Amino acid sequence: MRMYDFVGSWKLVSVESRDTEGKPIYPYGVKPVGMIVYDSRANMSVQIMNPDRLEFVSHDQHDGSFEEIKLAFEGYTAYYGKYEINENDGIVIHQVMGSMYPNRIGKDQIRFFKLNGDELTLTTPPIAYRGSQRISTLKWKRM
Repeated sequence: MRMYDFVGSWKLVSVESRDTEGKPIYPYGVKPVGMIVYDSRANMSVQIMNPDRLEFVSHDQHDGSFEEIKLAFEGYTAYYGKYEINENDGIVIHQVMGSMYPNRIGKDQIRFFKLNGDELTLTTPPIAYRGSQRISTLKWKRM
């Protein structure tokens, strides 16, 4: 697998998350939207959101209620950094340099990948989710 195979912009097609009991979880709604970008210099960026997030009543992003801010944060994820492909293990490593979730900064995000033409599937290892664990499978289509 060459870096060239990953280079480009990818549109989110679907996210399927499952908890340890196999129950589906939709942290960004049932039809999330997003984009992941990989460039030829090993830079990457990803954004995923629930398109049904509610607007703040105040129309001021710095004056939302606690509940508005909480729901906006929970319905969106974004981070950027470098990436590295390990073809032997079938993983892409996102080396996070900046993230809206501060606990990711400076940490590697491991994603198992399957690349089939213009379709990219990324699967997470188990990730903490509200006191439990979840595994997410994200399907992307080259733009």
